[in-house]
Amino acid sequence: MASSPKSTPAGSKAATAAKTPAVAAPAVKVKPMAKKQLQHFEKRLLEERKRVLKELGHHDETFEGGDREQSAYSFHMADQGTDAMEREKAFLFASQEGRFLWHIDQALRRLYQKPDLFGVCHSCGQMIAFERLDALPHARYCINCKQKEEDDKQKKG
Repeated sequence: MASSPKSTPAGSKAATAAKTPAVAAPAVKVKPMAKKQLQHFEKRLLEERKRVLKELGHHDETFEGGDREQSAYSFHMADQGTDAMEREKAFLFASQEGRFLWHIDQALRRLYQKPDLFGVCHSCGQMIAFERLDALPHARYCINCKQKEEDDKQKKG
């Protein structure tokens, strides 16, 4: 019984110590992004959002118009199978674009609600490289933390 009280407080302190630096790090070590850079990323995010909405609108037409037009003329089983496969592909693409739109909207929320923390890695608290944000303006993790997350996923599955 004497060994379990010692391991419990030490384990709790270790867990607390491991969590505390990640939360406190952004406030101390990271300098907020310049206003010009924030405007650049806002523009990039809004452009991506507009593009995705346009794509989703195109696929919405595919779902609505495709059923009406094709159902009247597709009497052959092969045609029906092709139509169903095309609708399924359009749906999968639209759902991927929908998830992408959600990520863009989340990035815009972060940018508007806490501009001083935009571009800060959610894992380690360091600034995400400008090049990474420019390529992927909705990124939440620096390249090292994202790579670690991907490696952990591969190990598990």
